[in-house]
Amino acid sequence: MSILAAPTLLVIDDDPAFNRVLVRALGQRGFVTHGASDAEAALELARSQTPEFIVLDLNLGGESGLRLIRPLLEASPDARILVLTGYASIATAVDAVKLGATQYLAKPADIDAIIKALRAEEVIIDDHAPDAPMSVDRLEWEHLQRVLAQHEGNISATARALKMHRRTLQRKLARPPAAE
Repeated sequence: MSILAAPTLLVIDDDPAFNRVLVRALGQRGFVTHGASDAEAALELARSQTPEFIVLDLNLGGESGLRLIRPLLEASPDARILVLTGYASIATAVDAVKLGATQYLAKPADIDAIIKALRAEEVIIDDHAPDAPMSVDRLEWEHLQRVLAQHEGNISATARALKMHRRTLQRKLARPPAAE
């Protein structure tokens, strides 16, 4: 009888409290967990630990976590990457998957949802047309997210491209539209 090793998981989130809670909760669910709060530490852990699973926050200290997907996959080619974000949008979900993420999940997400997404064999995309058109707030949100993705998460560059004050853009990004 052989004993299988617990899967290794890397949590990358710049919020120390959330990172600690997620590392502990996933560790209690049978993963060997490691936490990183910035890109440099994340890449170092990805190289040394070669995690099977990675939970990556979309916003790392004001920078786009999407920029880390390719280097993480170079360091750990078989890793399954879940992008976890409080700023969910269709544009960033598509970009994340194109770059190599295997799943994309909006915060708040419970541990069961995170584990289910990490273990899912294919990306689950709701591809049916909505019954009602998007609200104006949702359309604006999607547009802001698309332009933000084009500028690799750089708030200042996005604000300039939109001809909008940086603080106004930050306020709009901090208030995602209500679920429809």
